[in-house]
Amino acid sequence: MENYNNVTEFILSGLLVKEEMKIACLAIFTVCYLSIFLGNFIVFITITYSHLIQQPMYYFLCHLSFIDPCFTSTTAPRLINDLIASSTIISFNSCMTQLFTFHFLGGVEIFILVLMAFDRYVAICKPLHYMIIVNRQRCNMLILLAWLVAFWHSVAQLFLILRLPFCGPNQIDHYMCDSKALIKLACTDTYIASILVIANTGMVALVTFLVLVASYIIILYHLRNYSSEGRRKALSTCVSHVMVVFLFFVPGISTYIPPPNSVDNDKEFSVFYTVIAPMLNPLIYTLRNAEMKNAMRKVWCRKLAFLLK
Repeated sequence: MENYNNVTEFILSGLLVKEEMKIACLAIFTVCYLSIFLGNFIVFITITYSHLIQQPMYYFLCHLSFIDPCFTSTTAPRLINDLIASSTIISFNSCMTQLFTFHFLGGVEIFILVLMAFDRYVAICKPLHYMIIVNRQRCNMLILLAWLVAFWHSVAQLFLILRLPFCGPNQIDHYMCDSKALIKLACTDTYIASILVIANTGMVALVTFLVLVASYIIILYHLRNYSSEGRRKALSTCVSHVMVVFLFFVPGISTYIPPPNSVDNDKEFSVFYTVIAPMLNPLIYTLRNAEMKNAMRKVWCRKLAFLLK
């Protein structure tokens, strides 16, 4: 079939909530969005202006706290606006831009979480070689690699959608432009495209998740040789990371692994990894981490004293 496209704009159905619930949802998501910025800003500044920036684990966490607000900003402002807007139209070009940036920054976040797991694996399983294996130069190379791999992943997603013909209807059953929702609107056989989305996004998320789970099983196995105090300290950082991984990956896998014609809970699942997980990340990494709490106390007391001079 000839690849043609006479759709210049899409209509986002948004989150299907009752009219009387829209104001409450608007307030909730606005508070969540502001909390994401505030929480991650505090974590970012704390690590940047403390000795923690020298440690690879917190160096990766600093990058995660920068990515989280950027990633959420690809979807949350539109979600909040559409709850009260009379028109939920998005242009074709804006839709493609959102698709690209969402997968790009989401991909970076996934690989940063992998790097944080790699850091914990080396720290616990190969402690004598930790500073050699996870030195600053290698950390920078791994972060650059994460951005490059995520970029090509998002390019593949964008190229896949741009090759599809759209001739109507143009209502996206989602609050954002995502590949799985857009494929349903294509006026051609989308079986191959659906398989490619599952392979490119769903299977990547699933395999990455399984690798992370396997790494933590190995870590737990090695912890049996540690003292009770050593196990407690190691588990305090590992448990935080495992919580973040589950919050981010499980809803993502539930979204992208099932085929497009399955029962559609994509909107509900996607709220977890676009809003809930980025909002809880700062709390998870600070409330369960004594080093972070001590660093926050020192950095912000110092800044407060400087402002009061």
